[in-house]
Amino acid sequence: MRTLAIETATAACSVALLDGDRLMADIHEVVGRGHAERLIPMISELPHAGRADRILVDCGPGSFTGIRVGLAAARALGLAWGVPVQGYCALALLAATAFSEAGAPDRVACALTGGHGELFVQSFAAAPFRQTSALASLRPAEAAANLTDELVIGSGAPCLVAARLTGVARDALPNARDVAHLSAEFTALPATPIYGRAPDARPAA
Repeated sequence: MRTLAIETATAACSVALLDGDRLMADIHEVVGRGHAERLIPMISELPHAGRADRILVDCGPGSFTGIRVGLAAARALGLAWGVPVQGYCALALLAATAFSEAGAPDRVACALTGGHGELFVQSFAAAPFRQTSALASLRPAEAAANLTDELVIGSGAPCLVAARLTGVARDALPNARDVAHLSAEFTALPATPIYGRAPDARPAA
């Protein structure tokens, strides 16, 4: 079964076409805010123009605009191709990728740069792969007090480790090609946004 994976939740934009767990082709670019311009052309550059039996899309947390671009494209293609669309979490993808590497620790913390000076953070364990803390959006000092795992992965890792004054930071962005490292449980989320924090705008009283 072919899978098209879409990743637009961060400054990176990536797509991958997999046959089962075998990577057929992938494209990964750091585009900043250029997801809307690059995503569809990137998909069209894949074998079979990216056509697959199912679509996996990163639901967040991350960039509000990037998440919506990815979800809109995934839903449109799913409708056009008549295939299911499911989601995954950016933080889980980072953790699963780390655990796939030789010599990886059995626990990691993931941190992505969020809005208003906050970090999206969550911890994971390897065996079995699972969340060990809830997703949260925290100020660096608060995140440093709550996450104790030695290795921190993600675009917010250097900030968190600097605030904590201990640990190892690995600056990284999610990559669609790595969805093969996620178990079925973590690739069956509803294709809806995971924003990670409450909206800034609130209804009038």
